[in-house]
Amino acid sequence: VQLQASGGGLVQAGGSLRLSCKASGIAFIINSMGWYRQTPGKERELVASITRRGTTNYVDSVKGRFTISSDNAVNTIYLQMNSLKPEDTAVYSCYADADGRRPSDYYRNKEFWGQGTQVTVSS
Repeated sequence: VQLQASGGGLVQAGGSLRLSCKASGIAFIINSMGWYRQTPGKERELVASITRRGTTNYVDSVKGRFTISSDNAVNTIYLQMNSLKPEDTAVYSCYADADGRRPSDYYRNKEFWGQGTQVTVSS
């Protein structure tokens, strides 16, 4: 599974950004996808996740401001980030938990990672 993330950038505090992450590959099923973020000197933090059935989870600091959604038909997730704050500045990385369904490449609950995208919120 390959993950392609996009949508980061520079925005002023109070502004909005939308991240997207598309999963591609052969004969796989996505169990869940989501976004982590990391800043220098801090541990990586799970920001939001969504399961195949649509169950979402958010870190407390983004609840009410960020919304994660998915388009299962194209294996893509989106993270709509509103009311951004300087403390949201980080490298955001998407991940996918997937099952491989080919007999030659069978796996369960394997994690895949996309490249990080920088989100910078100026005060």
